[in-house]
Amino acid sequence: MTMQNQPASCKVVLAGSIAKSLQLEVGEGLAKLKKKPLLVGFLANKVGEINYKGSRAPGFEFSLREVDREELEGCILAANQDGNIDGIIVYYPIFNSRQDQYLQQLIDVGKDVEGLSHRYVFNMYQNIRFLDQEKLQKSILPCTPLAIVKILEYLKVYNTILPYGNRLFGHSITVVNRSEVVGRPLAALLANDGACVYSVDITGVQQFTRGDGIKKRRHEVLEKEGWTLENCVPLSDVVISGVPGEAFNFPTRLLKEGAICINFSTEKNFGPEVKDKASIYVPAIGKVTIIVLLRNLLRIIQNRMSISTPVDGTCDPSN
Repeated sequence: MTMQNQPASCKVVLAGSIAKSLQLEVGEGLAKLKKKPLLVGFLANKVGEINYKGSRAPGFEFSLREVDREELEGCILAANQDGNIDGIIVYYPIFNSRQDQYLQQLIDVGKDVEGLSHRYVFNMYQNIRFLDQEKLQKSILPCTPLAIVKILEYLKVYNTILPYGNRLFGHSITVVNRSEVVGRPLAALLANDGACVYSVDITGVQQFTRGDGIKKRRHEVLEKEGWTLENCVPLSDVVISGVPGEAFNFPTRLLKEGAICINFSTEKNFGPEVKDKASIYVPAIGKVTIIVLLRNLLRIIQNRMSISTPVDGTCDPSN
């Protein structure tokens, strides 16, 4: 075989292909409902790019409501009580202060498709996967971290031979981003599934792990003093980057041969040379995030329909 006829060493996987596999699951769930689910989005600050077009998917109804930010609190409370509304999203930032966190907690846990309510966040970090003892109501996870999990499942990084909850055991993963919205939740999810995760930001490197032999029920966090990308990237068979802004360029020379690389930033963190080292490269995840949002909406409706104890919105960690 000549050099020209050799297959490319790197497979580029597009988000649209991955989203199709999830669309089938969502379609099957929709077929069991008596009406189209209604998702309401509140827009109170037109700062930045708002991506809501994907929410207008077949089988769903979407209503974008532009409101004054001073009226948003009342609008959320009214939507909580509106029986016709199945799910609520709010486009942040609004006040760019702790007021935004307050608004996140106003959304009824039974309508929070973004998984930002305290109960969902608590469950995620504590590795609690259900809302009820009967394990009929699944806890909701934040959309972007969950989208990346679904991408890793699609790429067969998750080992289905292993028990559910341990299927990343043996994998080392670097996540370049430790924001409270995506990076930290993602590191926790991957570590709770058994991976050794190196979480990187401008302050340094933290290791998320369930300990030797993943014997601990939930992840723990260890500071890796003095570590940088130079230390953790060569150890990692998966590298996930989501650094905002055009200035950051991931140092692909550090990549392990055959690593899987995923970019979730709106900018291209990886240059074209990533294809010389990576075995699989996912350049964007937007379409998967959108279908995961709709999947979360469907999951909330399924939770409501279940015969288990209803979700009451309380945040008691003992539940």
